[in-house]
Amino acid sequence: MPPVLDMRDICKSFGGTMALSGFSLQLEAGRIHALVGENGAGKSTLIKTMTGIHQPDSGQIFVDGQPAVFSGTAAAQRAGIAAIYQEPMVFPDLSVAENIFISHQNRPTLINWSTLNDEAAAMIARLGVTLDPRQPASELTLAEQQTVEIARAISLNVRALIMDEPSASLSDHEVKRLFGIARSLRDQGVAVLYISHRLDEIFALADTVTVMRDGKHISTHPVAGVTQASMISEMVGRDMQGRFAREPTTATGETLLAVTGLQKSGVFRDISFTVAKGEIVCFSGLVGARRTDVGLALFGVSPADAGRIEIAGQPVTITNPNQAQALGIAYVSEDRRKLGLALTESIASNITLPMLAKYSGAFGWIDKLRELADAQAFRERLNIKAANMGVSVGTLSGGNQQKVMLAKWLNTKPRLLIVDEPTRGIDVGAKAEVHQILRTLAAEGVAIVIISSDLPEVLSLADRVIVMREGRIVGEFPGNEATDESVMALAVAAEVA
Repeated sequence: MPPVLDMRDICKSFGGTMALSGFSLQLEAGRIHALVGENGAGKSTLIKTMTGIHQPDSGQIFVDGQPAVFSGTAAAQRAGIAAIYQEPMVFPDLSVAENIFISHQNRPTLINWSTLNDEAAAMIARLGVTLDPRQPASELTLAEQQTVEIARAISLNVRALIMDEPSASLSDHEVKRLFGIARSLRDQGVAVLYISHRLDEIFALADTVTVMRDGKHISTHPVAGVTQASMISEMVGRDMQGRFAREPTTATGETLLAVTGLQKSGVFRDISFTVAKGEIVCFSGLVGARRTDVGLALFGVSPADAGRIEIAGQPVTITNPNQAQALGIAYVSEDRRKLGLALTESIASNITLPMLAKYSGAFGWIDKLRELADAQAFRERLNIKAANMGVSVGTLSGGNQQKVMLAKWLNTKPRLLIVDEPTRGIDVGAKAEVHQILRTLAAEGVAIVIISSDLPEVLSLADRVIVMREGRIVGEFPGNEATDESVMALAVAAEVA
């Protein structure tokens, strides 16, 4: 049988940038096809072309062997092509059932709510999940919101479902349930395109994997015929051997941050630890361990109720981010799109945003030349890939957005850098670059706190690993003694007791 969706020699450019260059991909019914590539490889442009948001400059699209033109998302949906994304797109004030059938334009004006809820429940049951169709979407977890999106696609008779980084914000338990849903769809004859930077997921789930780089098709193989090393080599076009190996510590032994008995009612309690100049301390634990809440308290976004914080031996009070910044603390959020960056603003504007007073003249005018010079220096230092400093940050790849966010806070010349999920949603090449940036900062004497759910990352970077569970510190390891097993044993102890 012909592929459900067949993309042949697709080209798409934006201005002088070639996003897709003769790219081809075939999705077959009843198969899970993985797509991997670095940030900026063209995956997002491909998804938008497959779903009718963009039309190709050249090339052909076939559905069931017949030529097709997607003039918009509605045309792609009519052909059975749908996508779900890392951040679910649901209407929070509508019910589960209303969200599932929101795209149905042929439903009667007068709605039989009992029938609608029954149909929604049947769609959800096909995925092996139980949800109340009357429940507001605002009350759902991220995983449940994704389930609603998949049920919506099923209600539109989906033939090919694109899953773009669907596991990035999920716990291990929720990822397993997502895998079950993907396999159920495969068994029902749906062609699934699974896009992820987590290569272990590719080997656990997919039948076939395609590698793309710089908008081009590099290879397509059965998953059983490739290794992580070969896949990474094709993705980045260079050898990554040793890029994530441990390096000698640069800790000086001079304590910069000392936290004693930090507490926030109902969130975390009895948090005590130190960080020395040049030291990298990683906080590990499961989703919900409240690691991020500790970071937000240290930066004054959500201040603690009790406890003691000392910077360079002096007691300090931190009740807002301005106080934290004045003390030399910087905080890189895990959510760069909502909390970290002004996406519609330029790279230069984002990098200089926390330090506007530095660039302001006597009458409040911004010294654009000085601003641009500093931004350009960070562009070169962090290898930010963009046409120029005036480009909107929202148009950059995830890895380059992450570098801009790092540059924004490095511009404040921090003594203490708190980085929450530093490589979430970025590719292996950009990940290696971010790791090297953090190591270089530590070597320059910056004290670094990393909050990460990526255990290999923790074990590669940490001078010390602090494990949290349910709002408490439950253990600590020297970085060179920590293992996957020892860290996870502490992180899950409450669940297996």
